[in-house]
Amino acid sequence: MEKKKKLNQPTKSEPESDIWAFLTCRGTKSTFVCISLFALVVRLAVAIHPYSGAATPPKFGDYEAQRHWMEITINLPVKEWYRNSSTNDLSYWGLDYPPLTAYQSYLHGLLLKFFDPSSVSLFTSRGYESYIGKLLMRWTVLSSDLLIFFPAVLYFVTAYYSKKPIGEKSSMAWHIAMVLLNPCLILIDHGHFQYNCISLGLTIAAVAAIFSDRDLVGSVFFSLALNHKQMSAYYAPAFFGYLLGKCLRRRNPAFEISKLGLVVLGTFAIVWLPYLYSADASLEVLSRLAPFERGIYEDYVANFWCTTSILVKWKRLFATQLLKLLSLAATISTFLPSMIQLILLPTKQSFLYGMLNCSFSFYLFSFQGT
Repeated sequence: MEKKKKLNQPTKSEPESDIWAFLTCRGTKSTFVCISLFALVVRLAVAIHPYSGAATPPKFGDYEAQRHWMEITINLPVKEWYRNSSTNDLSYWGLDYPPLTAYQSYLHGLLLKFFDPSSVSLFTSRGYESYIGKLLMRWTVLSSDLLIFFPAVLYFVTAYYSKKPIGEKSSMAWHIAMVLLNPCLILIDHGHFQYNCISLGLTIAAVAAIFSDRDLVGSVFFSLALNHKQMSAYYAPAFFGYLLGKCLRRRNPAFEISKLGLVVLGTFAIVWLPYLYSADASLEVLSRLAPFERGIYEDYVANFWCTTSILVKWKRLFATQLLKLLSLAATISTFLPSMIQLILLPTKQSFLYGMLNCSFSFYLFSFQGT
């Protein structure tokens, strides 16, 4: 009887005595829910603190930028969102992200208009910083995170660990925690009213779809990510190289490439539909996405050009046109090896490494005037 009692008692090495082991031994959904709840609390804690630019005219910081985009999209026709006019002064927080961001601003603007119309009224709402207005803005960021980023992370870990041996699945909880508790994303989005969670969520969903061998679905998700924030282009060479490499190994490569091309072009066409009625309308939007006139970097961008400007005064010594070509050449030459490797050897693990390498290339050497 005593031996049986000893056998039934949990030892220190058993999961019941280890909180982290308890989490990892539960199912994926249980682990995800536990970590998500804690991640939600952290986001709420950040959101209750002040933000830069508050009550500081004339531009009032990032809060005012996002609020102003809602003001513009709610009150002006879609064709005028990116056009400089007497009702849309592009020098005052003009829209400089792709159309999907504008549509997101419009939807969130409807929410603000319903509960607090003064916060998005044309002209008179500039510098508007009421308590209810800020609360609603915080909610738009949090809801975007919960509806897009969180499910995308669950989709990814499920796809990534689906074919892993049981021994490796203990790392899943760590991976979920590392992504959902990323301090940079939380501070930027929930501290400064940004919506990186949408473009990153769409990118993560695209990677998860590709890991599940749903390449067409992944192409749609990544096309949407590109149309939300142009920084998603950091991962584009990796997606291109991996998908092209896979297509070239199929029975009918031309057909497979055509399918992917049609899906990508179709997604872009739907998003850009209001601006496809003329070349000038499309160029108006494109010119806003690459504001080269700001210079090759801004003071707070810690990339190669900013760091080396201590020794080489790039902005003084070289014209903007030359700097554009120089940064383009440097960016392409550094991500090209990874892209070629993915075309030659398109494995899922190399795809992840390729995304890392390509993003570093863009971060360090691209023309970061935004």
